[in-house]
Amino acid sequence: KKLFSDQGILSEREMDARIDIELENYTMRIQIEARVAGDLAQNHIIPTAFTYQNSLIENVRGLQSILPKKEAEKACVTQLKLIRDISHHVEQMKTKVDEMIEERKKANVISDVKKKAFAYCDKVNPYLTEIKYHSDKLELLIDDELWPMPKLRELLFTK
Repeated sequence: KKLFSDQGILSEREMDARIDIELENYTMRIQIEARVAGDLAQNHIIPTAFTYQNSLIENVRGLQSILPKKEAEKACVTQLKLIRDISHHVEQMKTKVDEMIEERKKANVISDVKKKAFAYCDKVNPYLTEIKYHSDKLELLIDDELWPMPKLRELLFTK
């Protein structure tokens, strides 16, 4: 600050204003990303996971109704594992979204620009990584035809 003010480049007040603007921009970006991540999780990914999970459940019921018990148990192993895995990732994703929303609510009442930015950085931003992890796992488990967005591998090889 001393260098810039001594050289007449920016006053101390101008530097403080620039820092506040950058912190507000950072906070806004994380705020938007958190809202979008929560919306995608709750309104697109989780319902799609339930749809696919229900089709697996129907498949298991169908196999159990037509095959002898021992044969049905063997034939349903993969479907039952998928059902459990989907349940785990959906539960974790929903929990993380709810926790992230609560942290956003706490951060949004902070009036100090710097403290608010740090709250978003330290308390909200880590949830984005966790939500993405479970989203990525569900993307690999759920049928391509049901997945509501382009899958990562599709984006990598799109011309």
